[in-house]
Amino acid sequence: MGKGEELGLQLRAWNEAGLLDLDHPTALANRLMDGLGAEDWLKGPIRDLASQPLLRQVLRQRDGGSRHSALQALVHQLESTYAPKVLVELLALLQAATAQSINLSALAEPIPDGSLISTDNYGSATASPLSAGPGRDGPFLANSSNPTPTALEIAAGPAGLAQQLQLLGPGVALAATTALVWRWSAGELQRWLFDPWGWSGGVVLVVLLALLQALALGPLKVVRRQWPLEQADATDPRQAWRWICAPWIHHANGEALLNLVLLLILLGPSPLPLPEVMLRYCLTSLATAALALLLAQRRTSEGRWDGASGAVSALIALGSGASLLHWRSLSYPFGPLAIPAWVLLVVYGTLQLSWLLPRRSPQDNSRPIDRLLSSQWWWGLQLGLAWALISRIGQWLQALQQARPAG
Repeated sequence: MGKGEELGLQLRAWNEAGLLDLDHPTALANRLMDGLGAEDWLKGPIRDLASQPLLRQVLRQRDGGSRHSALQALVHQLESTYAPKVLVELLALLQAATAQSINLSALAEPIPDGSLISTDNYGSATASPLSAGPGRDGPFLANSSNPTPTALEIAAGPAGLAQQLQLLGPGVALAATTALVWRWSAGELQRWLFDPWGWSGGVVLVVLLALLQALALGPLKVVRRQWPLEQADATDPRQAWRWICAPWIHHANGEALLNLVLLLILLGPSPLPLPEVMLRYCLTSLATAALALLLAQRRTSEGRWDGASGAVSALIALGSGASLLHWRSLSYPFGPLAIPAWVLLVVYGTLQLSWLLPRRSPQDNSRPIDRLLSSQWWWGLQLGLAWALISRIGQWLQALQQARPAG
């Protein structure tokens, strides 16, 4: 039994028991998300399906003819939106939820070049390049509630990059603007609360992240499902708020604990005031997520970006790069220990690779290199090393200018 059929049977049972609030699609979506489990690649399509008025009409109708008509309209809408791999699961869900037969056998038929063919509304076969092998530049699916086209072919070169930036623009702009709000808020909190306590900006950030993660394990469990930024949501302007929330929660508790400890090591003794810590954390997380998504849209069909991994990676890479370029050891005090930057780089990199390289789900056809290049950890590493190099070049130029004889 596939995940779509399993969800459909649950949906049918809830509907027959009168447990569904069909006037509130968000509640319906949350129920389906809870039953989806680890099938992250279906989260966007399932959430979109739950928001469709036609689905609620199908679930409300008791008359066979009216229900069948609404179901056919919904099926045609889904056929024009999703690639065969996703479409099969959605239609299996509808078939199980309504106990009405839908022809699923013709939706995914292999053809010699390895792509899939599906039948359009007029019975003609069309090839879908979404299932192209790993490494090819294929299209990506935006959420069908997005006013932009739902399946786009990313062009090569500047034109394709401009297309991606246009789609990601609302979320990126909102998150960048909100970072300035966080900076101002942090300044007020520091002035009125944390300065009298003597807390550093790094310690406040760690405490805030730990508090949010703890709440997500108990009274705010919903945030672990709704706050992460997923590939299906990244281009939807109505989901742009996820760009703001993503850095503040981890979907994986083990990664959350590791990042909190590392942030305490890296920023605990830092003299940076809280407003600067908050601004740099937000902008670094945003930059790593945006760069990772630009690669993910070309290389993978699913992904999730959240938490502090991008910022932690950038800080470790900055310290390691500075240590190498100055040719001296840089260590971080942590209790009785002095931990060299290169040790953090090796340990954190090894753990991240062990999480990133395995396939995310049985439906994930991306290569390990695709998953690596689509991660915040990788782009944090690149940004940190680049900033260390830029800082060192600036110091060299300043030293040359001072050594130049006065004219």
